[in-house]
Amino acid sequence: MTNRENMKPKNRLGVRGWVYGGRYGVDRYAYILHRITGLGLLAYFIIHIFVSSTRVQGKEAWDGLMTVLGRPVYMFGEFLVILAFAYHAANGIRLILCELGWALGKPGRPVFPYETSLQRQRPLFVGLMVVCGIVIVGGSYSFFFGSP
Repeated sequence: MTNRENMKPKNRLGVRGWVYGGRYGVDRYAYILHRITGLGLLAYFIIHIFVSSTRVQGKEAWDGLMTVLGRPVYMFGEFLVILAFAYHAANGIRLILCELGWALGKPGRPVFPYETSLQRQRPLFVGLMVVCGIVIVGGSYSFFFGSP
């Protein structure tokens, strides 16, 4: 073994480290949820392309698939897509604002917990999650009580 291999930090948490926020708190969980919703929306996009492609096979194939997709299990899946979209969009806006430097503030001493995170990023996160909640309520109302 070389010195370089001895210096590598050991991954003691394994896969659990992906979901364990530890001392990072809300920011870490926002990151994990952003990843999960992104992958979920990608899966929905692929399934949507498959479902849309059945129209080429004729009216009977389309009607048969729509009968299957009209079941409550699939309707719940579409509701999850609304939730994933709302969260992913709101958190994406927050990340864009941070990347552009508008939500970071002035540089300071790097002492944990970081002041910019507590004073600017977390209130921004809470505010955008309120907006996310409003979008979810609006989407849910339209989804459950809107016209077919």
